[in-house]
Amino acid sequence: MDLFTNAFGLHGKEIWVIGGAGYLGQATVRLLEAAGASVLCADLENRAFTFVEQAGLGTKVTPASLDIRQGAAIEEFVATHIENRGVPHGLVNLAFASTGKKLEDLTEQDFDEVNHGGLTATFLLARQVGQAMARLGRGSMVLFSSMYGSVSPDPAAYEAPMNKNPIEYGVGKAGIIQMTRYLAVHWGRQGVRCNCISPGPFPNPTVQQSEPAFVERLAQKTPLGRVGQSPEIAGAVTFLLSDTASYITGQNLFVDGGWTSW
Repeated sequence: MDLFTNAFGLHGKEIWVIGGAGYLGQATVRLLEAAGASVLCADLENRAFTFVEQAGLGTKVTPASLDIRQGAAIEEFVATHIENRGVPHGLVNLAFASTGKKLEDLTEQDFDEVNHGGLTATFLLARQVGQAMARLGRGSMVLFSSMYGSVSPDPAAYEAPMNKNPIEYGVGKAGIIQMTRYLAVHWGRQGVRCNCISPGPFPNPTVQQSEPAFVERLAQKTPLGRVGQSPEIAGAVTFLLSDTASYITGQNLFVDGGWTSW
């Protein structure tokens, strides 16, 4: 292999992608596999199995089921797959939770359940995998925040029938940014890197087709004048997991078309 392939490639690396069957997750799994990694793609129920089969991915991508909202399920999942596959070189967590409710309608239970699924579950997963990585003196984690972990949604972009991005989602994503910094410092001397990505507007294909006016309002909020496409997230993830990013840790990378720049 040449210097470029060695630096940017992931040959011989074991990467786990949680939430790998979602819109951003699918592109990420595809690019990681193309970069040479062996990928464990996990998602709710049979979503990962359906994705891997329909995408015609090779034997280097293994589907799995995981409900990240269940602490016991996380513990069993990590222990089982470390025993079968070894400690991963990289962990990517794209799983998220949200109610989609208006602030006035949000209940105490809603708020707690979402932040358990998005924030507490991320902590439990990252801690168990990170401890295993630290014992080996290597590893890289990529967590997922959002631009809405750093800025508030502009009401003008969310005309009816769209609802503003909900408060509990943004609060949880802000917590992911601080968790990233904490874990990067906690395991830094043991060779484990932890970074997070804050995507900007990445409406899924269904929204892009059904709500073109909303998508255009989002596009005009960015200096680039367009919404993001899923491979643009995959590239950022692959970079952070690769040896090219070996001196990068504790960072929150905005992939938002410049949304948070003005």
